Amino acid sequence: MRAQDYNRRISKETFDYYRCQSCGLIFLRPIPVNLDQYYPKQYYSIPDSLAKLQAGAEGERYKIDIVQSFASKGRLLEIGPAYGSFTYLSKQAGFEVEVIEMDSECCRFLENVVGVKAIHSNDPSEALKTLHGYDVITLWHVIEHLPDPWGSLERIAEKVLPGGILVIAAPNPDAFQFHMLGHLWPHVDAPRHLQLIPLPLLRKRMQSLGLNTLWTTTSDQGTLGWNTFGWEVFFANMSNRRFVNRRLRKIGRLISKMLRPIDRMNGRGSAYTAVFRKEK
Repeated sequence: MRAQDYNRRISKETFDYYRCQSCGLIFLRPIPVNLDQYYPKQYYSIPDSLAKLQAGAEGERYKIDIVQSFASKGRLLEIGPAYGSFTYLSKQAGFEVEVIEMDSECCRFLENVVGVKAIHSNDPSEALKTLHGYDVITLWHVIEHLPDPWGSLERIAEKVLPGGILVIAAPNPDAFQFHMLGHLWPHVDAPRHLQLIPLPLLRKRMQSLGLNTLWTTTSDQGTLGWNTFGWEVFFANMSNRRFVNRRLRKIGRLISKMLRPIDRMNGRGSAYTAVFRKEK
């Protein structure tokens, strides 16, 4: 599968994705040596106050609800928090929160405004070496950005305390939209998404690392939003003219409503969320 940066149009370069015939993993090769250039400064829209962060965080409350269904307290590490909506909610819920984030501006905001320890690193495996265990580790749409997801998950599994949980949300390569749109599916997001991991493969790998699957879904609140996003952005990407773009987004929202029953079928949503527990 060949794709371009349809979402942000940073370059017209073409990127090659391959599917492993045995496990279903979809991966980008080669990984661009200038990958950081595809994360421009405006990639994150950092709020200019805690009040604005608080207001925006309400849209991610479902995440802390998921976590609290399986863990009520303890040390929590979020990997790839951006400017920290979920981080803030976790701290408000009483967790002792630390984060690993690749963006230096986000790290400053997290430490100075949100008030959590932020480790500035684009290599979670390396950053984790000096950290202690956690009752909760979360990766909300982060694993697909990591050059070495399996090595990172191995290190992460080591840092989950016995009885602790790991939460992973990621694009779903078994999604109805991907089967329909192929390389034009916005959740391919070339070249920032380096791989799309099938949920059965992820479950198998986590089992081998001593973490049992507690719960999975492709219809949580986050996925429902990503379903709409997929159709909206697919149509919007047909034009870079602002006026036309807005019209195309409206068409995408209409199509999303029409196809909602299919998008919400079990296993066919644009993303999945999975919760794993380390045995005591």
